[in-house]
Amino acid sequence: MELINVIKQRRAVREYTDRQIDRSTVEKLIDTAVFAPSAMNLQPWTFAVLLGRERVEEFARRAKVWLLANFSQTPLSQTSGGARLRQMLEDPNYVLFHHAPALVTVLAKSSDSQSAEDCCLAAEILMLAARDEGLGTCWIGLARPWLDLPATKRELGLPEGYHVVAPIVLGYPKAWPESHGRNPAEIHWLG
Repeated sequence: MELINVIKQRRAVREYTDRQIDRSTVEKLIDTAVFAPSAMNLQPWTFAVLLGRERVEEFARRAKVWLLANFSQTPLSQTSGGARLRQMLEDPNYVLFHHAPALVTVLAKSSDSQSAEDCCLAAEILMLAARDEGLGTCWIGLARPWLDLPATKRELGLPEGYHVVAPIVLGYPKAWPESHGRNPAEIHWLG
């Protein structure tokens, strides 16, 4: 697929088929993601991968329970969409990771000022590479507070000093969502 088409056709996918994703496919996506630019070429990212729909579903359930119990203590509650996020979580049919067969989390290895931004760049490259391979993705920022808990990181074997930046579910879409369109770019020509 042409790069411009990959960019224009990437969508947040929230419905996945039962087809599992193999390790080599995820490795290929991550091998591409590490070509993202980073400040001073520090490459501050690391990736945590959870494969298997059942395992991902269990993490989704646990994260949702924790978020419902602790929502008001998370930064999410202070956002303009906080009330809507809370309503989503309260819906018994809402599944945090959308029944995806894989979860790829991009983490920053340091809290240096540019690390999170660099990890966002790697996450976007990963999502574009996935679209090019016919895979759907959805960035699940709602899961970040639970995944970033010291207890969760210990369970996953991740260093406590790493910081969750981009939890991304991955799978084969049941269908590609239609575009919601984009607003025209606001451009300020300087000089």
